[in-house]
Amino acid sequence: MRPLLGSQASETKRVSDTVKRVMLVDDHAIVRAGLRALIEGMTWLSVVGEAADGREALSQAEALQPDVILMDITMPVMNGLEVAERLRKSYPSMKVIFLSMHTNAEFVLRALRVGAAGYVIKDAAVPELELAIRSALKGERFLSPRVSSSVIDRFLTPQSGASTPLERLTPRQREILQLIAEGKSNKTIARELDLTVKTIESHRAQMMDRLEIHDAAGLVRFAIRAGLAPE
Repeated sequence: MRPLLGSQASETKRVSDTVKRVMLVDDHAIVRAGLRALIEGMTWLSVVGEAADGREALSQAEALQPDVILMDITMPVMNGLEVAERLRKSYPSMKVIFLSMHTNAEFVLRALRVGAAGYVIKDAAVPELELAIRSALKGERFLSPRVSSSVIDRFLTPQSGASTPLERLTPRQREILQLIAEGKSNKTIARELDLTVKTIESHRAQMMDRLEIHDAAGLVRFAIRAGLAPE
């Protein structure tokens, strides 16, 4: 990486006075290993932990209290958007930066709505990731240049306040929807979430009604399009 000069060097010193704690969240071990290697090359950052799914991320965040979380969106058990929304309520000072291959407006807009401090495309150059982290720590929001200006415009216009189909669901329903898309039965979901099968069935019926979807296959297709489950 090129050395920082002038005002950039001064900014580096201000941010580097205290080593910042970073947590990595991605369901691919090789991605986490690559990120760890990059972060360890930045002397002002320290990787304090990793998580492979959303539920583990919540537990690790509570235990480790990182300054910054670098997180994927599409993960098993619980997706990154749900994790970010819950972290914002419990730990508003934690900065979440999404690392994602998704570039469409729906993903970026929802990431911003759940409080993301940054949105970086996974094939971005290393300086872009570093800039995103620095911006987040200064209380600013960073978006990869590949995220078009039209996305930002849509986020700022009044009509962007209208809920997307996914946002018509409650957090619990989105959690159940993801587990359905992962192929889990009502009985298994009930056991994992410590709910009754009847409650799961009720949530499933409400989801179908709110989304105007009439079969389980339709729910799965919707979940995949929404990034709750991989294709």
